[in-house]
Amino acid sequence: MPLLHFLPLIFFLLFSIGCTSSPPADPPFVVAIEAAPTQFDPRLATDAYSERIGQLLFSRLLRSDAAGRKVPDLAERWEVEGETIYTFHLRKNVRFHDGRPLTSEDVRYTFESILDPALASPHRKSFEMVSRIETPDAATVRFILKKPHAPFLTEMTKGIVPKHLAEKGGLGTLASHPIGSGPFRFVRYDPDEAVELAAFSDYFDGAPAIPRLLFRIIPEDSVRLLELEKGNIDLLQNAFPPDALPRLQQNPRLKIIQAPSTTYSYLGFNLNDPILQKKPVREAIALAIDRDAITEHLFKGLARPAAGLLSPSHWAYADSVKVYRYDPEEAKERLDEAGFPDPPGPAPRFHLVHKTSQNDLARRVVEVIQRQLSEIGIAVTIRNYEWGTFYGDIKSGNFQIFTLSWVGVDDPDIYHNLFHSESVPPNGANRVQYRNPRIDRLLEAGRITLDPEKRKAVYNEIQQIIAEELPYVSLWHTMNVAVMKKEVEGFYLYPDGDFYGLKEARRR
Repeated sequence: MPLLHFLPLIFFLLFSIGCTSSPPADPPFVVAIEAAPTQFDPRLATDAYSERIGQLLFSRLLRSDAAGRKVPDLAERWEVEGETIYTFHLRKNVRFHDGRPLTSEDVRYTFESILDPALASPHRKSFEMVSRIETPDAATVRFILKKPHAPFLTEMTKGIVPKHLAEKGGLGTLASHPIGSGPFRFVRYDPDEAVELAAFSDYFDGAPAIPRLLFRIIPEDSVRLLELEKGNIDLLQNAFPPDALPRLQQNPRLKIIQAPSTTYSYLGFNLNDPILQKKPVREAIALAIDRDAITEHLFKGLARPAAGLLSPSHWAYADSVKVYRYDPEEAKERLDEAGFPDPPGPAPRFHLVHKTSQNDLARRVVEVIQRQLSEIGIAVTIRNYEWGTFYGDIKSGNFQIFTLSWVGVDDPDIYHNLFHSESVPPNGANRVQYRNPRIDRLLEAGRITLDPEKRKAVYNEIQQIIAEELPYVSLWHTMNVAVMKKEVEGFYLYPDGDFYGLKEARRR
């Protein structure tokens, strides 16, 4: 065939190929979140969104189910010998997202690296009871403890990292491109925009039904709600103001589910501050906050005032601790007692700076607390920061007072992380710098007491002392609420607000 006749044929074929497109991919399943995660490495993560997204990326030996019970994840089964030897038998043929097999060496490496001071893991104190870790074979890992440790199985919910990558690339590898063995694999992360994940086809428990998962980072409540109502968001979990709930309930394109939560909100004090280290000042602040009014008007009944860290449904909950009910007149008397009399004129007794995030509901709560404290003569300046800056200040102790929440309150051993004198950062989360030798001894006893009733008695006393000493003002326990498109099925709520339910979620 002459060349001039052949060229039009080539152009026709090229044009035909160019015009033939594959069917468009399904749009990603979009979940809106309030703040960017700060750290994907499960050995270092401490903020809620880092841990929740990390649980989709990294499998664990054990995980909590929707009822809060410990169930197998990487471990098919486990045995306990005596009180100090735990042997876990791993599932066969588990692979990391890069195709490498996960073995007992990865498990050992994960926990040994957490214990290595060079890593500076904030979880290190939680594993100091481990004497050594043995790997008899690729599918077996054995932990030998120095002494009995009642919450040990709870601690086995840390994500397992790939030894070959963590050793080779250091911290930067898992921080910038996390590779685990969870139901989703990492695609990309823009701290100002989104975290994108994709279903891991070789996940040992079956690939998720959602092919692509996009966590959109939207700090403003109003924008999240607008995007939800426009149909640009598939699911919101606890990331909207409670007063928007009636409006969302009337939207025929949405459905709402609710479940009890273990989330605990509190006001924390810097106990090194010369004003706040005085207990009567902390008592006055506790007495000046009308928690009933805040939970009724701002939370619309989706929160209930808390007496302490543990919710009333928790097995170790103490129901007779000291409670500071709203009493502004008594609050003023405590300030007088502390040496801060009410001066003549409009001048306040003293000034405090209250730090919080830029979350709309958090700001509204702090504004109400500001007004309530002004009624007893305390002037409060509010400082709002984007999440990363705010959380960095709290971890470094750069605050006077702050409001924050603990999510995933499970074993009462959390008190050790929050209030033991050796758990001050970077060794733990005792960010308020609380120190009490009696509490230290009780917390150590609670860890080695295996009998449930005796252990409950130990934590009963701990809760009594913490309520008296007031390193925190307990505010409220919130409900878990998820709003989603009507066509979303299979998603269920976890008590700690985990996103693991996304593994089973799908569009109808």
